[in-house]
Amino acid sequence: MELERILRSQGFGSRPECRALIVAGRVSVRGSLCDDPYAEFDPEGLSFGVDGSTWNYRKFAYLLLNKPGNYECSQKPRHHPSVYSLLPRPLRTRGVQAVGRLDEDTTGLLLLSDDGQFIHTYTSPKRKIPKVYDVTVKHALDETQRAALLAGVQLNDEPAPIAAAACEIRAECLLRMTVTEGKYHLVKRMIAAAGNRVEGLNRVAIGGLSLPGDLPLGQWRWLEAVDLERLALRVP
Repeated sequence: MELERILRSQGFGSRPECRALIVAGRVSVRGSLCDDPYAEFDPEGLSFGVDGSTWNYRKFAYLLLNKPGNYECSQKPRHHPSVYSLLPRPLRTRGVQAVGRLDEDTTGLLLLSDDGQFIHTYTSPKRKIPKVYDVTVKHALDETQRAALLAGVQLNDEPAPIAAAACEIRAECLLRMTVTEGKYHLVKRMIAAAGNRVEGLNRVAIGGLSLPGDLPLGQWRWLEAVDLERLALRVP
């Protein structure tokens, strides 16, 4: 594949923009300067540099972001900055999208990708992907509330009770809760129906993939093959 086409596929602009980057001597391939936009390379496993930053060719982008509070999962945010502003320009240009959404005040694990099939899989309600949250609540938790969440609570606009897949009281006002549906404000509404109130919400896992403990708020990293394998885990 021509070098300018490789750069375009990775989000570095239009073909003329990518051609200009290469001709200007701002692109290297495997550590060596390349100023020929039509030079042919096998993109699979290709490492290249743009303005001193190293990138690896990826057919699709799969990312994990540790979302901070007061960021919106929207391309057109209304009240707070967009989570996409936390990503470098090439990732925004190639069109990565949030895989589902977290409320503006919710923190933690957010997946992003430009692979439409991947996004569909992890947002389809039929797949029942488990999502794990650490929930800080206003009032002290008790076994009655935990049992209610596991048995199922009735929400105003739902025809049948909705149950948590798992619940663990971890501190007086801290609950680790697993849900398998993606309804609007689901965790907050379930906690309210059980007689408490959410004060803080942090997503710590999706499927078999956990939020890395060493990834700071507002930072992102690539998902590698082992991470995607963990995401493929299902609950019965």
